[in-house]
Amino acid sequence: MLEMRPDCERCGADLPAEAPGAFICSFECTWCAECAEELDDRCPNCGGELMDRPTRAKALHAKHPPSTERKFKG
Repeated sequence: MLEMRPDCERCGADLPAEAPGAFICSFECTWCAECAEELDDRCPNCGGELMDRPTRAKALHAKHPPSTERKFKG
């Protein structure tokens, strides 16, 4: 199951699990759409391709909670 990380690792933008607009690599490094575009859809951590992250319905958050650990270092 995907972690559904809550923020962009590059700019810190909030990326709610139920909302579109997040991009991930195969290691689940997470980026907002603007940063993914600036990175030419390549993860700077591993070099992997950035793809649209699927959304998780808010009704499923209680049973399958998204991560609350923020990765942005500022």
